Amino acid sequence: MEKRITKHPILEIPRRKEVEFTWNGENLVGYEGETIASSLVANGINVFGHHAKDGSPQSIFCANGQCSQCLVMANGLPVKSCMTRLEPGMAVESIEGLPDLPEDDSVPLLREPPVREVEVLIIGGGPAGLSAAVELGKRGIDTLLVDDKSRLGGKLVLQTHKFFGSVEDSHAGTRGFEIARILEQELSRLSSVEIWLNATAVGVFSDGIVGIVKDKIYRKIIPLKLLVASGAREKMLSFPGNTLPGVYGAGAFQTLVNRDLVRASEKILVVGGGNVGLIAGYHAIQAGIGVVALVEALPQVGGYRVHADKLRRLGVPIYTGHTVVSASGRERVESVTIAQLDKDWRVMPGTYKTFEVDTVLIAVGLAEVNEFYLKAREWGMDAYAAGDAREIAEASAAMFTGKIEGLKIARSLGLYEGEIPKSWKEKEIVLKSKPGPSVKREKPKSEDGVMPIFHCYQEVPCNPCASVCPEGAIKMEGDEIMGLPYMVEQGMCKGCLNCVFVCPGLAVTLVDYRNDSEHPTVTLPYEIWREKVEIGEKIPLTDEEGAVLGYYPVEKVITNRKKYPGTLLIQVRVEKNIAKEVAGIWVQEKQVEPSLVYEKELPPDEAIICRCERVTAGEIRAAIRGGVRDMNQLKALTRAGMGACGSKTCRPMILRIFEEEGIDLSEVTDRTDRPLFVEVPLGVLAGMRMADKK
Repeated sequence: MEKRITKHPILEIPRRKEVEFTWNGENLVGYEGETIASSLVANGINVFGHHAKDGSPQSIFCANGQCSQCLVMANGLPVKSCMTRLEPGMAVESIEGLPDLPEDDSVPLLREPPVREVEVLIIGGGPAGLSAAVELGKRGIDTLLVDDKSRLGGKLVLQTHKFFGSVEDSHAGTRGFEIARILEQELSRLSSVEIWLNATAVGVFSDGIVGIVKDKIYRKIIPLKLLVASGAREKMLSFPGNTLPGVYGAGAFQTLVNRDLVRASEKILVVGGGNVGLIAGYHAIQAGIGVVALVEALPQVGGYRVHADKLRRLGVPIYTGHTVVSASGRERVESVTIAQLDKDWRVMPGTYKTFEVDTVLIAVGLAEVNEFYLKAREWGMDAYAAGDAREIAEASAAMFTGKIEGLKIARSLGLYEGEIPKSWKEKEIVLKSKPGPSVKREKPKSEDGVMPIFHCYQEVPCNPCASVCPEGAIKMEGDEIMGLPYMVEQGMCKGCLNCVFVCPGLAVTLVDYRNDSEHPTVTLPYEIWREKVEIGEKIPLTDEEGAVLGYYPVEKVITNRKKYPGTLLIQVRVEKNIAKEVAGIWVQEKQVEPSLVYEKELPPDEAIICRCERVTAGEIRAAIRGGVRDMNQLKALTRAGMGACGSKTCRPMILRIFEEEGIDLSEVTDRTDRPLFVEVPLGVLAGMRMADKK
């Protein structure tokens, strides 16, 4: 059963060339340029093999080359299916237990790896790496930018929503994938920057060499300066069933849905109320996937309130003070159980709720991919870090850290003599700011003319509504990007609708009393399915909290494809007593209630911590209680952290277990990091090209 997204309210569906391949001998069809993993999921295949230790089903988790859970055999060799492109006629097989590698007694021709000297090497082509490369390219600095994906932009290419921040210098009000295109176009005009795509940085060594694998050839790069902008990786949670196929990192889900246009799920539950989880839930609804609930352990969501409000208005229940306690299923997720937490973060008996879903999105935070930077500093290299590799923050902040580090590098090379602009540093700090507390705002008293209504109640770095108002009718409190917007004076608004179109939080509506003061026209933004809001269709309108105010027919649908592509403006007439309360359109017909009540006690020690070696929380706790305080000793005793991913996924969870056991982390000896951070076939390191094999 093919699972493709054939229409989308924001993304264009490109025409792609079909590619035939086989899966365990069965003929299948994928698309040229997509990864093996995406082709398999699109063909309804969710299990990529079974683990040698316990026969557990294996599939993708991160879709970013970090966790090594998506291993398959392709043309007889083990590969990460999320990073390996499909080729015509490729024979792909599941790995059942330990793989049987092909016998090969031939002596290959080994080549000395090519060496390239460069003034600046940038690892990572996301918002930080691209912004830094632009600053370096403007100054004619010999720069090599490498990225392990087939296109530039990093996580920007996964984002269909409009960004916050400043219109003037961080493209606020523009969608993430469009920002990636803007930065790529800017970079393409700078001749001193060379770009290597599908090029993986694998290690940093004591002689100042950075190892890069491109086109299956190992290459040695010797940079004068190194900028690490390698982004972040997903964090994982410890709960029984946490490695079942269908338990994804939010980034993996966005990769499948927004980049590769694969309808990976039917119904999902999101765990984590930060911006990543809130936005992933919104993306799911745009792709036609049901969101049964979002769960957040804290008493309130940690992301922007406007993102949470968007979900509530669409019909997604948000359970704060709750956590996931288990996922169940045989070969993939079939249900997930959540429960309420008490003030001491313990699960409260009798509060279990179970939902029938096929996917659990884990969005509980990100960890810096900073190994290259730390190792380079250890070896005494002149290294810099930007974006999430330096500090987890929004992409708009990453652009500024990239610009700043780019200028620092240019100055260190003697090719920039000025100071870093003070405004850049100030904006970097502002864009990293956490959202402020929610405040109560009174609606305008007036009931005549036309006016914007601002449904945002939390200070976040955002000013598009003020920037696009041609009348200057909208200002930010204190004239600061963190201020809340307000209308300067009644009568200044002319009803141009720009502020409704541009708002990243979909938090501006326009109320127009000019034609009928008793039944004013309300204009509100909408980015989901056009067929749900055709003219004459009665639609459920909600208030700011998602409560349905009533059903009203659509009077008009307004588009501006050139300036604000993807956003529709929906106009309805309502009674004047609710006009200023209307904030959204309910999309999910009703909240999906829990289908089961979970009665029995859960076995949390059965949760898998080390995915590669299938080491449980119980095994790790036993070792800690036995006196282990060294991650290297723990690895020797349990094999936790010994797998292919190099403890990228399990290390944060192991450290959390130490803390849960009352151990101060200052007493724990961390793992010993090796220079090589990414798995590389020995033949590639030895200079053997895959094409040399007969």
